[in-house]
Amino acid sequence: MFGDTKKIHLIIGLLLTVNFAMTQNSKINTIQYATFDAYPVYLKDDLGVVYSPNKTIIKLWSPNVSEVKINLYKQGNGGETFAVKNLDYDPKTGVWQIVLDGNYHNTYYTLQVKYINGNWSKEMPDPYVKGVGVNGNRGLIFDPKLTNPSDWKTDKQPSLKSISDIILYEAHVRDFSIDPSSGIKNKGKFLGLTEKNTKNAFGEATGLDYLQELGITHLHLLPVFDYKSIDETSLEKKQYNWGYDPQNYNSLEGSYSTNPFDGLVRINEYKQMVLALHKAKIRLIMDVVYNHTSSTDIFDQLVPGYYYRSWPDGKRSDGTACGNEFASERIMARQFMLESLKYWVKEYHIDGFRFDLMAVHDVETMNLISAALKKIDPTIFLYGEGWTAGDSPLPIEKRALKSSVKKLDNIAVFSDDIRDGVKGHWSNVTEKGFVSGNPNYKEVIQFGIVASTNHPQIKYDPKRSYAQSPYSDSPTKVIGYVSCHDNNTLYDKLKIANPKATEKELVQMDKLANTIILTSQSIPFLHMGVEMKRTKMGVENSYKSPDSINKIDWNWKHENKELVQYYKNLIALRNNHPAFKMTSEKMIQEHLEFLSLESPLLVGYTLKNHANGDKWKNIRVYFNGDEKGAKQNIEGTWTLVCNGEFINQNSVVKIKNQPVTIPGRSAIILYQE
Repeated sequence: MFGDTKKIHLIIGLLLTVNFAMTQNSKINTIQYATFDAYPVYLKDDLGVVYSPNKTIIKLWSPNVSEVKINLYKQGNGGETFAVKNLDYDPKTGVWQIVLDGNYHNTYYTLQVKYINGNWSKEMPDPYVKGVGVNGNRGLIFDPKLTNPSDWKTDKQPSLKSISDIILYEAHVRDFSIDPSSGIKNKGKFLGLTEKNTKNAFGEATGLDYLQELGITHLHLLPVFDYKSIDETSLEKKQYNWGYDPQNYNSLEGSYSTNPFDGLVRINEYKQMVLALHKAKIRLIMDVVYNHTSSTDIFDQLVPGYYYRSWPDGKRSDGTACGNEFASERIMARQFMLESLKYWVKEYHIDGFRFDLMAVHDVETMNLISAALKKIDPTIFLYGEGWTAGDSPLPIEKRALKSSVKKLDNIAVFSDDIRDGVKGHWSNVTEKGFVSGNPNYKEVIQFGIVASTNHPQIKYDPKRSYAQSPYSDSPTKVIGYVSCHDNNTLYDKLKIANPKATEKELVQMDKLANTIILTSQSIPFLHMGVEMKRTKMGVENSYKSPDSINKIDWNWKHENKELVQYYKNLIALRNNHPAFKMTSEKMIQEHLEFLSLESPLLVGYTLKNHANGDKWKNIRVYFNGDEKGAKQNIEGTWTLVCNGEFINQNSVVKIKNQPVTIPGRSAIILYQE
């Protein structure tokens, strides 16, 4: 008993010593915690820099370090500090804070922390940093209002009546304008997406004007946050990257600005781009990569260990195949993601987000994100990859997988089912898909048409690789696509899988592939240039290939003008007819009826009884994946709007009680009023 009393007195004495130390010197933290779960948390929205003309407040959450200091600089690189100051610690919140009195607009800074062992970290911007100098090595204190274009306050988000109206178009800032054929002055820059009246060598519209004439609703840009792989001090050298190597999540990539040395320029130019897109009635999707970081420096240097997952043996997990894995389920990691996304919406007027390797994140975090963003903007659109790149300590039932989409609130997943069914398996580049005559994918195509929802005519089979079960409960929660930045372009994949095909046959397959996508009930996604036979010369993974591989050659538009026109008409058909974009599983079950067709290479269905309020009473769609034409008897009077080569919504071609031929590798579409 006496021994226990002695222990209690000793513990009380230690606590008093700690409290006395904290009271006497709030610039030192002597508290240590046994686990990450024991850390104090801070759930306010003011971590990082909060600027005002009279004072700037900087806060860093880092409970497991003993001291923190800030280094102030007049420029984004080089030069000496003009001040070094210590931050104060609050043990209740785990937050270090400093108040800088006066106007610190356009001042650069780094933070350093002192570990329990007495060593100091490298100099780093804080995780929440919103502006950076060249190469993102120093943070920037700035007045956000001074970065706004003159008409930023009047920026108006393009209208969106329904999520089902969305047509996504994926592009890369540099690819979009870097080629001389773009006719764009600010090549490879944010400003390249603002220019009007740009032309290719044949006097045809390029750039922003082309996006408008194409008819898409949302432009999805590959990562534009500050990423690590490009040396912004040497942009005269040939460098390229997709940008899936995050460095500073809340700051912009400097290589896309006209002056990466001035941290304010990239912010202003990006806002100009957002404004230009919105004026063109195009919403903007931001590609975000919270699942891993390019290196662990910023998070690990300033908050050791906390933000990354590990296995029970202490080894870092790698469900991303990029060396580390963000621990989204931890309270402050989740808070970081929430605040980061809210910042992009509020400060930059972003209209939606695509999550890279979304299944690395937990369902709870993704649903909290959805709720928070929908509260700001009910029309915001969220989607992601419903898979990981490797195993993870995060339990499978908690992962935001494709198979978990019913648990996800207003978040869509990519359908690899329809992607592989249409063109052949992504990793088996020589395998043919439905459009190339593979007879094994008919059920998968039908599954894709109903957006992976439950339909009484689909035969689900858990033994198959695809269409195992109806994993979605809404067509707006599935992204239908056949190509994206990853893997071969559609044209290259078709060419490799069909080495004996003529150019005419490849075009037929191309048309059929995205006719399936744009008439299916899922949200359609197009890879930029697919409508111009975009090629990467057979390079499967072009993430750091040169411009010669990745660029958009705008003269392709002229060389493939009939194909481009077909896509425009196809997009217009979807835009004008709500039957192709029903809003619920129940509606699809009631209005979409598959035809009983024996051929494994022939799919047919009817959208009946003014589906989703469509002005056309019945719409009949056929897809023929065979190289040979197929005849079908038509009962009643129908108008032919797509004959496999052309789409004309104002067609006067009538089919009445007679056979109709669906050409090889083609689609036909008819309607009854």
